[in-house]
Amino acid sequence: MPIQYDFDRMIDRRNTASYKWDQLTALFGGEDVLPLWVADMDFPCAQPIVDALVRRAQEGVYGYTIRTDDWYDSIRGWFERRHNWSIPAESILMSPSVVTSLSLAVELFTEPGANVIVQPPVYYPFFDVIRMNGRNVARNPLILGEDGRYRMDLEGMEKLMQDSAKLMLLCNPHNPGGRVWTREELSSLEELAAKYGVTVVSDEIHCDLVFQPARHVPYATVGDYAASHSITLLAPTKTFNIPGVQSSFIVAADAKLRTKLANRIKTLSLHMQNFFAHTATIAAYNEGGDWLDQLLPYLKENIDAAIGFFERRLPVIRPVRAEGTYLLWIDCRGLGMSVADLKRLMFAEAKVAFSEGSVFGDEEGSGFLRVNCACPRPLLLEALERFAAAAARAGEVSKS
Repeated sequence: MPIQYDFDRMIDRRNTASYKWDQLTALFGGEDVLPLWVADMDFPCAQPIVDALVRRAQEGVYGYTIRTDDWYDSIRGWFERRHNWSIPAESILMSPSVVTSLSLAVELFTEPGANVIVQPPVYYPFFDVIRMNGRNVARNPLILGEDGRYRMDLEGMEKLMQDSAKLMLLCNPHNPGGRVWTREELSSLEELAAKYGVTVVSDEIHCDLVFQPARHVPYATVGDYAASHSITLLAPTKTFNIPGVQSSFIVAADAKLRTKLANRIKTLSLHMQNFFAHTATIAAYNEGGDWLDQLLPYLKENIDAAIGFFERRLPVIRPVRAEGTYLLWIDCRGLGMSVADLKRLMFAEAKVAFSEGSVFGDEEGSGFLRVNCACPRPLLLEALERFAAAAARAGEVSKS
């Protein structure tokens, strides 16, 4: 009988060297701030992962670790079962993190000064890995429709490809907008990529965090060109709340792309398997399914609760309805506040920390906030109540 998980249970993460909880004063000005910003969950991960790591720790010798067949088989089995994607073992490369892989792809598959396409608002390390590698950000902003859903600007994308861009960083599912791109949308992207000889780097770290009826479609599966001219970046870390373990991998069907990546990973001595990541990955993909199946409805209910809260209490804010991830992107432009004012409202007045939107794109994200809804519902509702009350007070002050 599956273990029943209680996602309402509050866990005190303070004083655990937590990136999310142990920098409140340094980042936000006080220990009384509720942090709903960086994308990790305030839930314990699946018990089989905990048990496997305890057994691993009890071995008492933490030596150099190889990648065994069990590691490859766990990945391949999961993606076959969950995403109907058959991945040959030889297509898989280990990497310490998805952001590491993004940076390697930009370095290896473009020249200095080249244009790299991104679709803001988007996960902010996309900008960093381009600029810090001496490349140029080629902006292809997503279009926010009246229906509250983002769509791709294919016309603008084609112009950038015509204008020499040969690499594109895709966020699939999309962070922070929560879009789960359809097969039709990805096929349209592939058609343009094939026409102009563009390689797509697809960050699919949120692929398992998708709400029905949406369904994740791996970009590499939409056609022959996508399969041979893409690399897919994946990890169990977001799915199973093990980001501190730092386990990720790359899927590259093309041998030339894969060899360049493998050589650079070895050159930087990033090729050794982490002792605990090896075990956590196998346990997650082999035994974590029941936990995820219980988690997804809870996350969806949290997001729906947050959307309903804003509709009732603060209708001037327009949430972008998420089809995937546990992140809610909210349009706060109706508050009429600058970026600095929004930060002050959050940190000083409301005592909450959401992610401020301009870091996801100066133009496309300003006036937006990203709320991490992966926490016990009482904590989420308390944070939203604090924010709504502070916004109401600010509105009264502005009228006086």
